[in-house]
Amino acid sequence: MSGLDYTILVVTMLGIAGYGVWRTKAGGDLNAYIKGAGETRWLTIGLSVMATQASAITFLSTPGQGYESGLGFVQNYFGAPLALIVVATVFLPIYRRLRVYTAYEYLGHRFDPKTRLLGAGLFLLQRGLGAGITIYAPAIVLSTVMGWRLDATIVCSGLIVIAYTVWGGCEAVNVTQKYQIGVIFAGMVAAFVVLLHRLPAGLSMTDALTIAGGFHKMKAVDFSLDVDRRYTIWSGVLGGMFLALSYFGTDQSQVQRYLSGTSLRESRLGLMFNAVFKIPMQFFILLLGVLIFVFYQFERPPVYFNRAEWTLQARGGPGGRLRALDAQFASAHADERRGLEAWVGARRSGDHSGEEAARAAAAAAQERAEAARSETKAVLRSTGAHASANDADYVFITFILDQLPHGLIGLLVAAFFAAALSSKSGELNALGSTTTVDIYRHVVRREASDAHYVAASKWFTAMWGLVAIGFALFANLAENLIQAVNILGSVFYGVVLGLFLVAFFLKRVGGTAAFWAALASQALVFALYFTLPISYLWYNVIGCAACMALSLAIQAVLGSAGPGAAQAATP
Repeated sequence: MSGLDYTILVVTMLGIAGYGVWRTKAGGDLNAYIKGAGETRWLTIGLSVMATQASAITFLSTPGQGYESGLGFVQNYFGAPLALIVVATVFLPIYRRLRVYTAYEYLGHRFDPKTRLLGAGLFLLQRGLGAGITIYAPAIVLSTVMGWRLDATIVCSGLIVIAYTVWGGCEAVNVTQKYQIGVIFAGMVAAFVVLLHRLPAGLSMTDALTIAGGFHKMKAVDFSLDVDRRYTIWSGVLGGMFLALSYFGTDQSQVQRYLSGTSLRESRLGLMFNAVFKIPMQFFILLLGVLIFVFYQFERPPVYFNRAEWTLQARGGPGGRLRALDAQFASAHADERRGLEAWVGARRSGDHSGEEAARAAAAAAQERAEAARSETKAVLRSTGAHASANDADYVFITFILDQLPHGLIGLLVAAFFAAALSSKSGELNALGSTTTVDIYRHVVRREASDAHYVAASKWFTAMWGLVAIGFALFANLAENLIQAVNILGSVFYGVVLGLFLVAFFLKRVGGTAAFWAALASQALVFALYFTLPISYLWYNVIGCAACMALSLAIQAVLGSAGPGAAQAATP
């Protein structure tokens, strides 16, 4: 990065954070600190919901997912629009009618204190770990590629977001996220335009997509009934809907965003904004990764995208083997390029037999290249190399640093940090609010002033920020980062969603039955996750269904829950 890139990065990050501090100061009003005084308009809600959900992991890792696996990952989001409609229709009116600060307050109204604490506890555990991943994920990639110290990258970005989130609360999160998401979109569009410009001269968009389709990168929908496949239309619509229902409907980091709306209509419009644009946004990011794949079929990529790690290990014991594999990869890639050029030429001239022969030759060369890449990963893994299991997360940042002009590099890196800060600020704000409202005010200090609870929320927000930084300093992920976040959510979200659906629709079930059913269901999900090789999206369905079924069964054993069981259960 040049001085211009660093200037753009620093000015963007500090400017947005400083604006958030300048624009907001909630004082001693708890409602204003947690919900922004209920004055947020629909577009701000929509952008804030999107920014909280779309972390740096989304923009840094998803193009790598598209590069390696194609468009199929978009199926993960097919259930999101349906889930957002349900949240806007069922969840939101209940929360607003009860004037709750957190989603888990509703569980206290409907059930009892212990069920409320269980719901809040599951959220704090899952989201607390997620906040650590949110800051670790971009830091590990950027520090490796840029040569920055990992611990310094984590601590600096963490302290910036803690500062303005603690200062301004929910409103600071909302006003900064608007500009952060703007920086993100500007950077991604700029990268897309440069990518199209850098494709080989004469290669049309149709040619590029044809090449991608020839390597099975354009298959966006898989109708397979195989539950072992991670992404199919069935797991996406059903499992993805349950994941999105729990995330948007019960995760306080999202609930807090739309509870700040000026009215029910404004909050609903903010949710519908995401229902309309969520899938197109993810499709665009994946398509960017697919086109990067096409670009690297003509431009020689590294055999291993985490080049800093490859270079380090190549100087040691496995260096000879790694250099030999690099040479094999270069030879195979050169053959593949010649085959693709012949393929495009034969296609344009209408030579169908020549087109098929060239396609077969390119595919064979690509298999040899991938074999060299796979063996390189195996060699690195055998040495215990850091983050050697998956290098897809380094694809996009490698393209940025190698192909984008200075200035745009700074903008893209700023976009990654903006995404990290926007999602992390929403998470910390929700963690602090939940700890204050559902635990501290409910269990520790029942009677105190608003000013006291605002101060407590600030301290808890800072505490969770430091916990996230601490987790990030010791984290180590083998999964592709975008998948790691979704896996973590799927392990917890199904059971939490089950609790809320029991509260909404199973009016005869009381708090004790729901509490023990949720604990048993969470234990079941943990057991299945470590023993059953199925798509993680199905755990959202399993956890939810188990919680609802066990609630009914336990309530049948306990007998009638009494006339108060259905309190506040309907919109």
